[in-house]
Amino acid sequence: MEEKIKRLLASVVHPETGQDIVSSGFIEHTASAEGKVTVVLRFAKARDPFAVKIKNQAESLLCEAFPGAEVLVVIKEGGAAPRPEPKLKTTTGGIARVIAVASGKGGVGKSTVTANLAIALRNMGFRVGVLDADIYGPSQPKMFGVEGYVPEAVAEDGVDHIVPAESMDVKLMSIGFFIKPTDALLWRGAMAVSALKQMIHQTRWGTLDFLLTDLPPGTGDVHLSIISELKIDAAVIVSTPQQIAVADVVRGVEMFRNENVNIPVAGIVENMAWFTPAELPENRYYIFGRGGARAYAEKNGVEFLGEIPIIQSIMDGADAGTPAAGIDFRVEEHYRGIAEKIVGKVMKNG
Repeated sequence: MEEKIKRLLASVVHPETGQDIVSSGFIEHTASAEGKVTVVLRFAKARDPFAVKIKNQAESLLCEAFPGAEVLVVIKEGGAAPRPEPKLKTTTGGIARVIAVASGKGGVGKSTVTANLAIALRNMGFRVGVLDADIYGPSQPKMFGVEGYVPEAVAEDGVDHIVPAESMDVKLMSIGFFIKPTDALLWRGAMAVSALKQMIHQTRWGTLDFLLTDLPPGTGDVHLSIISELKIDAAVIVSTPQQIAVADVVRGVEMFRNENVNIPVAGIVENMAWFTPAELPENRYYIFGRGGARAYAEKNGVEFLGEIPIIQSIMDGADAGTPAAGIDFRVEEHYRGIAEKIVGKVMKNG
């Protein structure tokens, strides 16, 4: 099937060079599975003026050749080099989009939001992975019920690849698989960065439409290291309505907007926005204040992606290892709305 994809794309010629995009080496990755066809393009120029035209041509050809299939053609920025460190073999070639989930401070539910967004995207038909890079408190193994997972290494083409955990059709790699919870706070600097690089580049990710990266809270070396290793398409900032939490959002937004980082901020999610008791479904109690994250977003030109209320099943799901977006339609509805906005943003930017 992938040979057929390449044969089709060999008829697409770059107007400037007169060469087809296959022989020019612009096809970074192709995959087909379960009624989906994915092609990742990376051009020699960082901002090739013909990129969108070629993408549209490729999509038309593939839609015609594979009627009924979902076709996704993605342009990756950054010139022809496959990664910032071209000498390093990497397993990230099949990842179409990377979304960083960050927070200005701890305790705002960033990891819970990451896990439930992953499930919402999966429910929308996307192939999803989660990279748990929160070295100070890796939560994703518990969120997905795979705390006891011990990653295996398999040799492929003379290189060891790490097999990720899989839960609820989501591929998961976490720093928590390699360290004891009591040791997490001892990880600092080069030691953490080295482990994260290995997780990014050696995990057998396969083909993913989205990789969600659960970053540590705050801003620092770990964030900059991940940003330099992965081509992140957008960042999502999680906050609560409290003024002190919103004040910390500012630092997160500014880190991504910094000219040396320059990652688009898809928007802000306000978590724990209100509480509605099951026995009083019409009542809303704003325990942590009201609308702080929304007000900040509107004032600073950042999209407000949505509110997540306090719902008992979200806590229960996190403890039980089944994110609530997979089992509670009320939760899924909130997360799907946010996921749809994120998808719309990154697809438009691509």
